[in-house]
Amino acid sequence: MMWLTRCSRGICSAVTKIIPIILSGGAGARLWPVSRRMHPKPFMEVAGKPLLAHALERAALIADEALIVTNQDHYFLTEKLLTETPEAPKVSYLLEPKGRNSGPAIALAVRYIQKVYGDDIICLVLAADHLISDDAAFQKAVAQASEQAQASNLVVFGIRPTGPETGYGYLEVAETGDGPQPLTSFVEKPDRATAETYLAEGRYYWNSGMFCFTAGVMAENMAAYAGDVWVASEAAFAEAQDEAGVTRFEEASFIAQPDISIDYAVMEKANKIAMVPVGFGWSDVGSWDSVASAHIADQEGNSAAGIDKVHFIASRDTHVDSNSHTEKVIAAIGVENLVIIDAPDALLVADRAKSQDVKLVVEALKTSADAELTELPATVHRPWGTYAKLKQEDGYQVKRITVAPGQELSLQYHHKRAEHWVVTQGKAIVQVGDEEFETGPGEYRYIPMGEKHRLTNIGDGELVLVEVQVGSYLGEDDIVRVEDIYGRHSKGQ
Repeated sequence: MMWLTRCSRGICSAVTKIIPIILSGGAGARLWPVSRRMHPKPFMEVAGKPLLAHALERAALIADEALIVTNQDHYFLTEKLLTETPEAPKVSYLLEPKGRNSGPAIALAVRYIQKVYGDDIICLVLAADHLISDDAAFQKAVAQASEQAQASNLVVFGIRPTGPETGYGYLEVAETGDGPQPLTSFVEKPDRATAETYLAEGRYYWNSGMFCFTAGVMAENMAAYAGDVWVASEAAFAEAQDEAGVTRFEEASFIAQPDISIDYAVMEKANKIAMVPVGFGWSDVGSWDSVASAHIADQEGNSAAGIDKVHFIASRDTHVDSNSHTEKVIAAIGVENLVIIDAPDALLVADRAKSQDVKLVVEALKTSADAELTELPATVHRPWGTYAKLKQEDGYQVKRITVAPGQELSLQYHHKRAEHWVVTQGKAIVQVGDEEFETGPGEYRYIPMGEKHRLTNIGDGELVLVEVQVGSYLGEDDIVRVEDIYGRHSKGQ
């Protein structure tokens, strides 16, 4: 089975079709308070756009189609991002009800590709949260990996180390070189002394977490080395429902799959693995220090994102990121080697060298009264638009709500709160009980406690309103849906 890939896509000869598999998961705990479970790392803006948008554009250099594996809660967010990424390939989805690591994700992706395209298709596994600096070098590395994959190898991409990094696993080869060669071994994350030895020897590369193989070869290796994963994936796939390229899995059979990475499940056990050393700049954007390094800094090493009005005075090597509901000025005076991350509901100040420890804050928050700060971002995205909490005190809270053109909230009611809506921009139909009211800027509607209601944007632009909730309980789980065009559960957020 052969296709001709356009030269503008990087490979100019008849090759087996390549399908990028984009793994878009993980909470990105080290990048809190911007990355949270319901708005994780792939949707963070780094170097001018969300990380997932970078990944989609990278996939489009190689192929016209791609497969995204992501959590079902992130489907609408991903779809919105696709509409904002004109260079993105055509996308199909595998939607996970729960996270189950890269082993099951890749097993299910391989089964999907076997079913739709066949065994000979080349699978290119990409992470949704990497930065790669050189498109031509990326295309060259993929071309080399494709040749190795067609020779029945499993292929891993190796990054030439730029320092004695202790946060990455390493790939060992027999000798230094610029071309593909057999992999000698996978090496766990080393201590600093060992990492310095690896750097000096030159035969060790960082494990990028990017892979290449044909669907049939990976299926054989899964069956041979990770039979429990492969069998469990068959059961999960058999109960899945596919509609227009969107595959959803039944939760019980899905979570019955082992929680294991593809490295442990297969790659460290297989005996025919090739390593392709890459010639492009690479970052897995795994900490605020790496985010800071991705931004252009001034002569003193200071950088900023999300804010124009930042003043650095007698400061060095400091990164400021601010995303506030109101315009804000930030000044950093006499500080060095800091990351200052300002979200509307949380503030992080950390030594850049300790930025990996942000995950410890997240772990502590999860068992505290502020656990919601690890789940929901300050601006929460929904299929219909967004909401942001502006103020909350006992008995009331104030939100800013936006609704995209042609979209509507579910028909719903609340047991413990009443709501007051004031439209500030756009044109809406507000349903209260069985009555409907056209409502424009400056107009107000009251929704009594227990009364069913719905909001629809009937204008050409974005609808914006201020909502004041008043009641004894204001949690997002006090929503009972009567009707919902997005197929969400009857209760909950």
